[in-house]
Amino acid sequence: MNVSPQMFTKEEQNKLQKTGAHKMAKFAQRMIMLSVGAAMMAVALEIFLVPNQMIDGGITGISIILSHLFDIPLGILLTLLNLPFLLIGYKQIGKTFALSTLYAILLMSIGTSMLHHVEAFTVEPMLAAVFGGIILGVGVGLVVRFGGSLDGTEIVAILVAKKLPFSVGEVVMFFNLFILSGAGFVFGWNNAMFSLIAYYIAFKVIDITLEGLDQSKSVWIISDKFRDIGEALTERLGRGVTYLDGEGGFSGENKKVIFVVITRLEEAKLKTIVEDWDSDAFIAIGNIHDVKGGRFKKKSIH
Repeated sequence: MNVSPQMFTKEEQNKLQKTGAHKMAKFAQRMIMLSVGAAMMAVALEIFLVPNQMIDGGITGISIILSHLFDIPLGILLTLLNLPFLLIGYKQIGKTFALSTLYAILLMSIGTSMLHHVEAFTVEPMLAAVFGGIILGVGVGLVVRFGGSLDGTEIVAILVAKKLPFSVGEVVMFFNLFILSGAGFVFGWNNAMFSLIAYYIAFKVIDITLEGLDQSKSVWIISDKFRDIGEALTERLGRGVTYLDGEGGFSGENKKVIFVVITRLEEAKLKTIVEDWDSDAFIAIGNIHDVKGGRFKKKSIH
């Protein structure tokens, strides 16, 4: 059925236009960040790790080993070995994820081919491991953050973890243990250990990229002076607080629980504010991967 624009009011038409523009902007942002992430992965591999006979984990590590043994271009192996896992991801995880992953892997493969004959930035193993790991971690983190993946091992790990009593991280680590061990037989154990250093650095940098340097934290506070503390947090940190009803497990008394979300940089100031009002207050703090909406906006600490 064709819908005429005249069927909508001017306000509705403007809303539709804004929605369409917003979707296009989000799509453009995703493609740009996927491209940047894939390019960084290619740089990390061909400019730092591969020339120094180091590998990454997962399908990428297997591709590097096979490329070295059989003299097959790395880009071709990265694409071919990841294709079966892309099909699994398409069926089990979703179309958008699979297409985003395919785009990122193809771009990474093209990047490795273009950079294959570029001279390595350094031949010092430790420098190559550190900087290669950092660049690789940022690249992978960007791709994952914007809905894709650069390695089929992660897809397998997600599916295996559903059927076995292991987390996704444990399954990936199990796979990579064998892959990095294989690097020891192919490239030597010194290079395998440097590969492990690069992998560990990349693993940590991925977390930073996903969570951001300004990591958010959730805070639960139990105190008889909940109202004063809540007002102080709102005034001095600019944070909206929520009062929850609780009951003491031992005493059976009704308690008020303050719930608030802060940034990592505000944690010390929050503790100071709470202690100023109640030095015996109970405080529990946990990490949060993402926050959206509400009154969670940056405000200077005073």
